[in-house]
Amino acid sequence: MKIQIINGPNLNLLGVREPKVYGQSSFSEYLDRLRSYFPGIEIDYFQSNIEGELINKIQEAGFGSDGIILNAGGYTHTSVAIHDAIKAVQAPVVEVHISNVHAREEFRHQSMLTAVCAGVIAGFGLDSYRLAVEAIRMANKTT
Repeated sequence: MKIQIINGPNLNLLGVREPKVYGQSSFSEYLDRLRSYFPGIEIDYFQSNIEGELINKIQEAGFGSDGIILNAGGYTHTSVAIHDAIKAVQAPVVEVHISNVHAREEFRHQSMLTAVCAGVIAGFGLDSYRLAVEAIRMANKTT
């Protein structure tokens, strides 16, 4: 099984950016732990602050992976283009948020992506990614 994690803008600053909201661990530190939980699953990682690069990666991974875990950051609330990219690919996409976006600013309550994603996981810190891997793994067992 192969899963692609795609992180959007500002997620390269995890561990430094607003640690009370996003935690004190960098994503690379967490990724090592995540991979150790799932030794039989190939977990690839990509991060970009650029919308077009995220779209390119969704298109690339969407036809060669068993699933995509996407934290589109601020683009979650604004990007019709990412919405359309998700809709165009075969792989299921799980939308992930580290924080509980519904307990934050009003503008974070609306997602342009949810309608075309297989599911949404939010509010469990970096462990939201582990839960997303579990969801993709279970979905692939039933197909």
